[in-house]
Amino acid sequence: MQPLPTHQEKMLSTFNFYLLLCEVLHQLISFLSFLLRSTNRHGVHSPFVYALVTRCFYDKTPYPEYKHLQSYRQQLLASKETLTVTDHGSGSRIFRSNERTVAAIARHAGITPKRQRLLFRLVQYQQPQRMLELGTSLGLGTLALALGNPSSEIQSIEGCPATARFAREALQRAGCKNASVHSEVFEHFFAEKAQGTFDLVYIDGSHSKEQTLQNFQQLLLYKNEDTLFIFDDIYLNTSMTEAWREIVRHPEVTVSIDTFQWGLVFFRSGQKKEHFSIRL
Repeated sequence: MQPLPTHQEKMLSTFNFYLLLCEVLHQLISFLSFLLRSTNRHGVHSPFVYALVTRCFYDKTPYPEYKHLQSYRQQLLASKETLTVTDHGSGSRIFRSNERTVAAIARHAGITPKRQRLLFRLVQYQQPQRMLELGTSLGLGTLALALGNPSSEIQSIEGCPATARFAREALQRAGCKNASVHSEVFEHFFAEKAQGTFDLVYIDGSHSKEQTLQNFQQLLLYKNEDTLFIFDDIYLNTSMTEAWREIVRHPEVTVSIDTFQWGLVFFRSGQKKEHFSIRL
């Protein structure tokens, strides 16, 4: 028989429910606002962004790599393994315990199939040679990056040792040879291992304003003229939305694209500052 929850546990549960409700309301209001201001490719007058939207965002080609991505996802969903997760961020609103099954993480916390395929297409379109992923999780995004350009070099950072170990082994079994998974917090990676510049950075590890802006400022040291930063969950909560708006306003950002789930920023010199909201 399970013991009855204490008063403190009840209060914590109520508080978490309130936070979750606030997030849901923020996402709903933000989505309605996004629908009103967003457009498709016909409302884009920048040749650079029009080409990106037409040839990448709206590319309907059934790439054979999609089957590889789906197979990897199915293996995760069928896994019976349980991981003891070390969370360096703001914690999970979905999981109450740090003991989490691989299948549950893949089902509730992993990148969606639609976004995974888009990530693959972005890499295939941009052809970045050096990529960085902040937040490996189970490697669903990592594999999309790797398949998009098999000749590239990918550094993927995961703060949880157990999750990093699992992702590293799973990616190896999947034949992913161009990605290295590092088990450490982002700050340590930047201080000790980051070198050169990155052509594409996928940020899916921090979901607070302070952490996101801190990562952004650090990443500015490793960009080049063609670098693309992809920020996940920009409307997850008010904190993330505030961070996204600050990033868009940053003077070094010349082109920014809001797809609601993701925020993309470019640093192309000689191009006037423009912002787009694109429906996918």
